[in-house]
Amino acid sequence: HGPMDCGKSTLALQIDHNQARQGRSGLLLVRHDRSGPARITSRLGLSRDAVEVSDRMDVRELVAGRVAAGARVDYVVVDEAQFLDPDQVEQLADLVDDAGVDVYAFGISTDFRGWLFPGSQRLLELADSVQRLQVEVLCWCGRPGLLNARVVGGRVVRAGDTVLVADTGGEADLHYQVLCRA
Repeated sequence: HGPMDCGKSTLALQIDHNQARQGRSGLLLVRHDRSGPARITSRLGLSRDAVEVSDRMDVRELVAGRVAAGARVDYVVVDEAQFLDPDQVEQLADLVDDAGVDVYAFGISTDFRGWLFPGSQRLLELADSVQRLQVEVLCWCGRPGLLNARVVGGRVVRAGDTVLVADTGGEADLHYQVLCRA
């Protein structure tokens, strides 16, 4: 986990690449990627097709369906995991515990108000390992950036819908910007 621009999607794609090179078969999942279609996309330009996790999707059933159709699923990579429903996070844990599937989940921990996303909270509660990514993102003031602020019309806002997908382009009327806590 980490703030925007710290390389989460890039690392998710790198893990998929490394796993596949060793002959393992994986499934890429995404929830509300900023690019629109179901893809894991990195701002560095890397991208791969993925399955969009919908509101009521049962990821255990998705994997079971793939296996029933003759596919192997050794691992699952999830990007934008903060947007998962807590039940879907529990389903990922079930895949690890009951089916022996390795799960790698990437996302931000807190919303623009500094509150844990429900999906992130459940991931933090259930994960065997939690790692903050080491790529340091800086706030405009030079301090380490830790939070994702929502900027509307040039002003930081602290109220509104929890999920509002936008990019980090500073020119748009609605965008997100990494800031330090202060």
